Parts: sequence; structure tokens; C-alpha cells
Amino acid sequence: MVRLSHRVAPVGESPVVVANPPANDTNRSPQCPPQDPSRTEWALTLPSPSPGELLDLVCVGFGPAALGIGLALQDACETSTVPLNYRPKVAFIESQSNFAWHVGMQLAGAKMQISFIKDLATQRNPRSRFTFLNYLWTKGRLNQYANLSTFRPSRIEYQDYLNWCAQSFFDLVHYGEEVIDVSPSRQSSQSQSVDSFLVTCRDVKSGNALHYRTRHVVVAAGGRPNIPSALAHGYSTQTNIIHSSQCMTTLPHILPDPVSKYRIAVVGGGQSGAEIFSNVQTAFPNAQTSLIIRGGALRPTDDSPFVNEIFDPEQTANMFHRKDPLRAASIIMDKATNYGVVRLELIERIYENLYAQSLLSPPGSRPQNRILRYRTVTGLKSSPSGAAIITCENATSQYEKSDEPVNEQLDFDAVILATGYVRDLHLEMLKPLRRLAAQSTNSSGETECRVKEDYRVIFESGKVDQSQAGIWLQGCNEKTHGVSMPWIQLRN
Repeated sequence: MVRLSHRVAPVGESPVVVANPPANDTNRSPQCPPQDPSRTEWALTLPSPSPGELLDLVCVGFGPAALGIGLALQDACETSTVPLNYRPKVAFIESQSNFAWHVGMQLAGAKMQISFIKDLATQRNPRSRFTFLNYLWTKGRLNQYANLSTFRPSRIEYQDYLNWCAQSFFDLVHYGEEVIDVSPSRQSSQSQSVDSFLVTCRDVKSGNALHYRTRHVVVAAGGRPNIPSALAHGYSTQTNIIHSSQCMTTLPHILPDPVSKYRIAVVGGGQSGAEIFSNVQTAFPNAQTSLIIRGGALRPTDDSPFVNEIFDPEQTANMFHRKDPLRAASIIMDKATNYGVVRLELIERIYENLYAQSLLSPPGSRPQNRILRYRTVTGLKSSPSGAAIITCENATSQYEKSDEPVNEQLDFDAVILATGYVRDLHLEMLKPLRRLAAQSTNSSGETECRVKEDYRVIFESGKVDQSQAGIWLQGCNEKTHGVSMPWIQLRN
């Protein structure tokens, strides 16, 4: 838990607070509390820092994790009687030009994989005005959403919910700034230990350097595309090879004609790969699409109730305190909830579509849409015509009675790599602090910062004044906290 200051009262038993409903909302529940008619919008409850001022907290990144921290602070301040100028001074640094969450994966019909109850506020404080239900009520869609009888909203609607929450921080977020590193800022005159940090940034447009001094830092920078080494050269040199995170933003430029008979490949058998494979069949109805997977089948997500308990915030304590070998084995077992697996309803839809296709295809013909199983992609290169050539090791003959070649080359007009993300951006950012931090070496031989159960970076004794300063890592602690890694604000 990030303890910024004793100046903020705990949330406690805060009153029910909701935003004013739309003027045309005739279905307002009689249980809703009376509204203040003079308050047409919510006043910002965190002060706007002055340039050069020493901050209480800098959040690196402004995705859902950092946004959730901001909402927890907002909730605490709304119930506090502390004057505005004595409340924590906070800044969020975001490299994107505006708030955006998985823009490249806002596929039509795609749904969230988790319940809306696991939004940015409900589990921490169900009375918060930032719950998904209050968002629906404020937008005038609560009754209509209830009629859907689903706990899983569409990804497009959840993006809108996140945007709605992010609007409360319009003057605290520094968009278009990329964090370069975090370094010691000064040392206490009494103990000679570090009591603040310097966050160095680069303005994305101008390239100018920017600096922020702060007592506390939360690194919530998200992930970067995971591109296997065998595919890295092709990905970096060919414009028609993209990562799944670029699908909706880049694919329409690569394949501008929706009715052309393109050849499209999707690499990866997880949720993103399956969603894209299903989506491109609708977006490009005449295209030939191939889903390339290592295994023999798409595997369903294990979201059964007992297994889902691993996502309860308190379960990370159990995971953190396990011995290293047992924790590693537990994480492997838990990955069936989130890695390389697909929601069952999507698997069934894909199977039904492929079955319907087989009814109309002549016997022995190449299917328009197909799943290529038991393939390992070993290389990507460009043909003279500009097509992307995928080199695969085909292990089908090891699993089935088959005369398919072991090595094959496949030509495509576009290749989408649904190969996940790597969450290691903090390693480069925190390099200036390595001499102060307690470290360990990971399986790749890289030096990593050690963290406590509350995600706080452990510094060598006496190097950092723990009562004044600290750094927390968010979203990159799977090896110590398990696959669930609940956000910091959920541990309040």
C-alpha cells in the first residue's frame, strides 16, 4: 500500500456519492440519494502542483493501474476535511497523447474477460462514485445494461468507462511525455539517505527534457510487445507484419480494401489471437485467414469459481510467502486462467463458423479460413512482391498420421503476431537506482529489483529514507506475486 501522507483521511464509511444523472433520465431509482443541484460537475479533490514543486507521488504511466491509484486518492480526499493545499500533490506521466486503453484491440463484439465488479473501485470501496455501476447510471444506461443479464461488458464500453474515470484528472496528467529514468534527487542532511527522486522525461513531440522531483514513485508503465527473437527482424523491417496491439489502428492501412482476397495470418493461440482470427473473417469476408498455433487445439480459459479465487487480492500474500520452487510451480499451474487460453464461447463460435464453412466447401479444397496446428514459426522474411513469408516447423506428423512436410513456407499479405507482452520497462527506468536497491538475478541473467509483499522496492539499509520516500512496481511482479497481481489500490 502506498502511504503518501498522514494528511489524507482513510476512506472509511464514506456516504453514497453519485454524479448528477442525465436530464432525460426518467428511470432514476428512488434509493438514489438527493443531489446537490448547484454541483453540475465534480470538483477536483487533488491540488494542481506548481511547476518545479516537490511532489508527493509521480505515477509512471496512466493506464488502468495508475488510474485506479488516482481514484483511490480521489475517494479519500472527497471524504476528507483537510484543505486542498495540504493534500497530496500528484502527477501522472503518460507517453500517449491522450488516455487510451488497448486501442488496437477494440474489436467489434469483443468482451471483457472479467466481471465488471472487478472494476477500478468496487472491490476497494463499493460506495465510490467511480464504480462501473455508477458510470452506467450516470450515462443513463443502467436499466438497459441490467436487461443484458451479463457481468462482462463489451471492451468498447469498458474503454468508455475508463475514459469517464480519467476525466477527473485532466490537469494532473502530463500526456505526451516519456519517462527515461528515475534517479536519486537529494539526500537528507541528517542521515545522508535519499529522501526524494528525480523523474526524467522526454517530450514526445519536441524531444525536450523534463524533470519532476517527488517523494514517491509508482512505476505502472504497462508492457511492450513480445516479439520472439526469430521474428524480430521481419517485424522491425516489414510494414505488413504487426503486433496484435496494432490490429485496429494499423491493419486497415495495410489492407485498405475490405472485399479483396487477401491472405491473412494470425500467430498465437490465446485470447487475442482467437479474437483477431474471428474478427478478420467478418472485416475481410473474401480473405483467406490462417490461425497458426503450436498446439493441437484452442484451449479454454479456466474461470471456474475455486480456481478464480487466485485473483482475490488477499491470495497474493499466500503466493508471495511461498518458497521459490513452489511459487514457480504454482504460477505455471495458474496460467490456465490467463495465458494461451480462450474464452469457451469464442472457441465455440469459431468452431461453428469453421463447421458452417465446411458445408459449403468442395471436398478436398483448401478452406477459406483454417487453423494450422502443431506449427512453430521459425522465421519471417519478405518476398520480391512484398508478401510476408512465414517459415514454420510443422510437427503434425508427430501427432497424426500425416504426410505434411516438416518445414514449410507460407505467403501472406499481412501477419498479425498475437504473441503477448513483456513487462520489463521498469528495468531500464530504474538503472540509476541499482546501486541503492537490493537486487536479484532472473532466469535470463538480468538484474532485477527485489520487492516487498506490498510491491515496494527494497533498498539497501540506510540508502533511502523509508519514512520519506519509496518506489513501487505495478504490473511486473508475476514471479513474486503470481498471475493475479492485484493493483496497489485493491490492497488498501
